[in-house]
Amino acid sequence: MRLLVALLLCVVGLSASTSQTNTRAAPLPHDTYVWQRIWTPKVIAAARGSADLVRTWRILLAEADRAGRWTRVSIPWDDLRATGRPIVAVLRIDGRLDEARMPALLDQVAATVDAVSGPLAGVEIDYDCPTSRLSTYARFLAGLRTRLPASLKLSITALPTWMSSPDLEQLVPPLDELVLQVHAVDDPRRGLFSPTQAESRVRAFARRIGRPFRVALPAYDVRVSWSHNGALASVEGEVPLLTGAAPAETLRAAPEAVLAFLHAMQRAAPDNLVGIAWFRLPTDADKRAWSPETWRAVLTDRLPPARLSASLAPAEAADLWTVTLSNDGTVDATVPRRVQLDPTCTMADGANGFRLVASAPLALEGSGNGRLRPHDTRVIGWARCTEPRRQLDVAP
Repeated sequence: MRLLVALLLCVVGLSASTSQTNTRAAPLPHDTYVWQRIWTPKVIAAARGSADLVRTWRILLAEADRAGRWTRVSIPWDDLRATGRPIVAVLRIDGRLDEARMPALLDQVAATVDAVSGPLAGVEIDYDCPTSRLSTYARFLAGLRTRLPASLKLSITALPTWMSSPDLEQLVPPLDELVLQVHAVDDPRRGLFSPTQAESRVRAFARRIGRPFRVALPAYDVRVSWSHNGALASVEGEVPLLTGAAPAETLRAAPEAVLAFLHAMQRAAPDNLVGIAWFRLPTDADKRAWSPETWRAVLTDRLPPARLSASLAPAEAADLWTVTLSNDGTVDATVPRRVQLDPTCTMADGANGFRLVASAPLALEGSGNGRLRPHDTRVIGWARCTEPRRQLDVAP
């Protein structure tokens, strides 16, 4: 997945021009990134099951690393086209790439697109270009436009920090549209997504850009770890990393926060905001993304309250109990920070991210930043109690 961009500069440059806003009669259409290096049966099943929500798929097709080495992804084109949705091929370029290598990538991009069998609706370049190199990027895009068929729409992923540069407008002429990323673009200590900050950035971007654009929103969590000096050490998405005992935390994109942003856009969106692009398609196997049920609830504006409970279940001994969390609802529930045990419990210990708090009564504490999928249960500890009440109190 895309690396978290740490310690980026705040947006400082805004145009004096204005943009129009309108209340929308219909929701914004939804594109979705399928950001997979390996397509599994669960990914294909997720695409089939979510196609009714999606306007267009944005598929990771290939990527260039910092040395310019090119890797292509094997796409199950027949399965994807069977969903009946248009496809935009996304080509990822490492932001650390030496800008002198950019012209050589034109041949790679053109050849990769030409090798696709069957129609594409467009091509998107996802390059976390340093703000100081936007002029070089503009020349690359102008050259790429001449290498692509006129029928293919060309778009790019855009970063909010680019608005600090007077060179931003140089990117626009060859483009049909842009996708503004408003998640994972700040110091990780500030979180993964802020609806108020996202709204401010969208409106500022609309004033600068005279092209249609979409806004990329998160449907995932990410785990980050820190080095001994407090610097960002690793970013962990779907695939767990061996980071040892390094301090780490999970950054969450709360569905309620993302839905609040969508409501703001529904009330008054810039005229040139034409849709949403979700990162990334949720699957049953991706535990760092929202569940498919939660994603559907947000996209259809039908997000119900979570229904999380904690209880004691009998274990093998008469006075031994298992402490269990249960999500009894239809959408993801946030794992609570604290579960209060019954006053009759005299001994206990935590498990699966929870620890015992020695107080009266005893309690189990967790980080409060995980999630439990619909109808899932999780054992978070054990307790030794005498005839306790089964239902326990939880604190968010």
